[in-house]
Amino acid sequence: NLEWIEGVAILVAVLVVVFVTAFNDWRKERQFRGLQSKIEKDQQTSVVRDGHIQQIPVADLVVGDLCFIKYGDLLPADGILVQSSDLKIDESSLTGQTTICSLRLSNQHKSFYFGFLGETDLIKKGEGDDIGLLSGTHVMEGSGRMVVLGVGLNSQVGSIMSLLGATEGGKSTKAKKSESKPKPRTQSTPKVSADLQQQSVRIEDETKPAEGSTQWREVSERKSSHESKPTNNSHDATVQDSKPAQAVAEADEEGDDEGGVDDGKHKSVLQSKLTTLALYIGYIGMSAAFLTLICLIVRYCITTYVVKGEKASGSDVGYFISFLIQAITVVVVSVPEGLPLAVTLALAYAVRKMMTDNNLVRHLDACETMGNASTICSDKTGTLTTNRMTVVQSYINGKHGETLPKKEEVNQDLLSLLFEAVSVNSNYTSKIEEPKPDVGGLPKQVGNKTECALLDLVQRWGGSYDKIRQEYPEGRLVKVYTFNSARKMMSTIIQRDDGYRVYTKGASEMVLTKCTAILGENNQEKQLTDEQKKHITQEVIEKMAHDALRTICIAYKDLGKDKMDWDDEEKIISNLKCIAVVGIEDPVRDEVPEAIEKCQKAGVVVRMVTGDNIMTARSIATKCGILKPDDDFLVLEGKDFNQRIRDASGRISQKKLDEVWPKLRVLARSSPQDKYNLVNGIVESRATHHREVVAVTGDGTNDGPALKRADVGFAMGIQGTDVAKQASDIILTDDNFSSIVKAMMWGRNVYDCIAKFLQFQLTANLSAGILSVVSAAAISSVPLRAVQMLWVNLVMDTLASLALATEPPTEELLNRKPYGRTKSIISPMMMRNIIGQALYQLVVMFVILYAGQYFLGVESTVDKIQNDPHAGRELSEQFTMVFNAFVLMTLFNEINSRKLHGERNVFRGIFRNPFFYCIWLFCFGAQILIVTFGGRVFSCAQLNIQQWAWSILFGVGSLLWQQIILCIPTKPFGLCFSAMYRVCCPCCYKRQQKKRAEAEARRQSEANIRRQSRKSDGDHIQFSTIGQLTSATVVTEPPPVFAKFMLRKSVDRLNSEFRVINEFRTRLEELKDKKVEEAIEYKRNSRGNLLEEQL
Repeated sequence: NLEWIEGVAILVAVLVVVFVTAFNDWRKERQFRGLQSKIEKDQQTSVVRDGHIQQIPVADLVVGDLCFIKYGDLLPADGILVQSSDLKIDESSLTGQTTICSLRLSNQHKSFYFGFLGETDLIKKGEGDDIGLLSGTHVMEGSGRMVVLGVGLNSQVGSIMSLLGATEGGKSTKAKKSESKPKPRTQSTPKVSADLQQQSVRIEDETKPAEGSTQWREVSERKSSHESKPTNNSHDATVQDSKPAQAVAEADEEGDDEGGVDDGKHKSVLQSKLTTLALYIGYIGMSAAFLTLICLIVRYCITTYVVKGEKASGSDVGYFISFLIQAITVVVVSVPEGLPLAVTLALAYAVRKMMTDNNLVRHLDACETMGNASTICSDKTGTLTTNRMTVVQSYINGKHGETLPKKEEVNQDLLSLLFEAVSVNSNYTSKIEEPKPDVGGLPKQVGNKTECALLDLVQRWGGSYDKIRQEYPEGRLVKVYTFNSARKMMSTIIQRDDGYRVYTKGASEMVLTKCTAILGENNQEKQLTDEQKKHITQEVIEKMAHDALRTICIAYKDLGKDKMDWDDEEKIISNLKCIAVVGIEDPVRDEVPEAIEKCQKAGVVVRMVTGDNIMTARSIATKCGILKPDDDFLVLEGKDFNQRIRDASGRISQKKLDEVWPKLRVLARSSPQDKYNLVNGIVESRATHHREVVAVTGDGTNDGPALKRADVGFAMGIQGTDVAKQASDIILTDDNFSSIVKAMMWGRNVYDCIAKFLQFQLTANLSAGILSVVSAAAISSVPLRAVQMLWVNLVMDTLASLALATEPPTEELLNRKPYGRTKSIISPMMMRNIIGQALYQLVVMFVILYAGQYFLGVESTVDKIQNDPHAGRELSEQFTMVFNAFVLMTLFNEINSRKLHGERNVFRGIFRNPFFYCIWLFCFGAQILIVTFGGRVFSCAQLNIQQWAWSILFGVGSLLWQQIILCIPTKPFGLCFSAMYRVCCPCCYKRQQKKRAEAEARRQSEANIRRQSRKSDGDHIQFSTIGQLTSATVVTEPPPVFAKFMLRKSVDRLNSEFRVINEFRTRLEELKDKKVEEAIEYKRNSRGNLLEEQL
């Protein structure tokens, strides 16, 4: 009795699928844990150890460490502030409030905490300020130092994570203890569940200050008052003047807690498409199974009870159960349960391989989304350029040279002033490290690359920034106005023997406007008039910018001996004296022009968004290939861009954005807000037929909103801040643009791997489903038995997903345009292959069923079943031939499925994927063993050599038939797919058609508005009058069709000429108005200057 075999076979098949899926999930989890540990190891922080500043992993922090914190850092531990400079902390990730706390030290804190550090001259402090720093919060501005008080589980984030673990456990001892204690202060955090928010969070820090100090309790009470407020966080980023800090907070709330790897909680575009597709296939499979079951039961009942007149007996139940098993097997074969496995395998494989291409994927769905990217908004510094900066030009001593002057040619007093300005007015973490003797190479630039270039200039001219910094240690700096995107400059106030002095460096245009004097030859001070500023801008700054140099202006001002209100930045940073203007070269990476050319061939538009001068940005964009000499694209400054995208009320208009972004290629002197507005505008735009998929690169804290708003955000692994990395989807470990191109290639490869699997599986599903339904209705039996169906299911689901999902990418992926958001994953070409191969397989199987006895030497089982329904349960050579031919045709079609775009050489690159040919050979060998030795277990009769030869011939025929299929046009199959989609899911079809109609109506409306707004519309000849006869027409007969056609062509050409003339006339009028305005302004200025001279 072998009746149990089918049940065991089903159980074994289920176990195989479960174990393969579980193993894959385990491997994926292990892989992402490895990536998370790598991210954690890459997180470094600066501390003082052995009297020196050292970079150590965050995991190595201990209580008592003096830790340096700066703009963009994610605080790694709890601590107290011991020194600050314009320090602003965003605590929204813990408190739920989006306000930014300005942290400063009071005099009491200074005396209390610096008793053991010695006397230092800090900034002027305010009373009652918050000095508590909590892990997991972000430094939004400034810098400082803190003494570490809590690390690991004893820190704020650690306590939340431990409480989260206790809550999940449900019966944790610590949780019970916390419930029995009096109600402590609470931390409401959007990271945890609502149940967790209601429970108490208490930090028991053994290292907090003594009980006599009331400052820490004041901090706790203040924190509690903030935390008790209800949270009101919106996760929807808006384009309407959103504050970068708030957007960063909201973006971070959407991210993962620890900055680790996240496999994505929300479905991506591709996953949504696949889910919907799998649902439709499941419906079709259920329908096929239901029809199969009905046909089998009805046919059996008619044959047994009506034709033969037999009475119902207990043995009939066994037949009905076998019919049910056949129907369930059809469902199992039809439902693509291997599709999620294929997606996961393809993504996991791509993510692992992308690591070798310097792409650290944090969110799994970003990989596949990158394959559809149609726009890349890239930074310049470090991404398109090498980020190894060197000063190559200067304007000093009133002279501008295309090469640096020698040390002897510069006034020594001016040099000393320049050395001090550069050494003091820069982050003390920026330095030049000499290479090791055994390694050699260039000196290593550590910290900000622009500052390193200036420090390198100091060394080349014989100075020592270390000695100057020792004379003015960081603790003696009176006030530091740190660089940010709003200031575009950095200023530092120091106290000298002769009084206070402020040094400033930054963007040349910004600093020069605040200068009223300049140091000339022999260090003589000269007044700086507006005309001289204009001359320096045009003859020095713009010339340097034309040479693709970043220009930095260095200035200073003596403030006297009296103390001032150091927070009055506007008053202090004014009436400066210009020391020098330097041009810093940041060469374009060698591989970038080729990478951008690949993007353009792939249909991806690259836009450069930078904070540099517009001339520098244009020059770099031209060198990279973003701009071509014959291109008519826009190059805008952030200020101009911001004006163009706003309506009369000052609000950002999507309509105006749609007029700007399609032609925009370079955005210079841009702020993070401009970058966010551009990205959000492109993502939300419906100006194109296929909505844009946007990838963005960023490295700063304020880039967080843009990185989060983009479809794929790339953070810089070397120069990027912790906040930028947390907001990103992929981290570029080498900060190189060519790595983005590799990510795009891998993303497209993932998409193609899924499409290959679908092409293969849907062919087998269609063939098996139709064969089951037709044979059940015609002969009351299904040729493919339950165990055989499960083997077919294993071949075309689990093993095929392993084979096809691991196909390596090729450069040919970049020779086509991206798929876009709305394009179906099943293309007309795929539909042609699916239908063509399914038709071939069905023809072969039905020929074997109904004519196999004539040329295969097998006995007709179909005829037996017609006479005796019980004969279908016996072993049959004919049914075995159907099973064998079907599996071999499926295996050979797996080779065809490797190509999606009409390639004729289906074997090309087959040996580049060992997974594929190893799995293929395994399946082929297993099929031989199953048919030869399977017997009753697999319901297989042994086949002779001739029958095997016919089976192999049918399989090879799939390869030959594919060459014929490629000759068939694809348009009918696109229409066929649309018809099938309309029949199978009319609701979705109607919804899609409605969306398309609305989008088309919107485009037509916008086009009509633009057309009506043109001044030249009145000059157009109305097309409706063409070819119409009037009573004044001399010709009494209608003109011939050819004459109408020629007349229409002539009028079209005339209208085009009218448009050109009117546009040219409009431009001339604009130029004329502009010149008149400039002349009026010039006369007004001249009169003003004349009056001043007379006075």
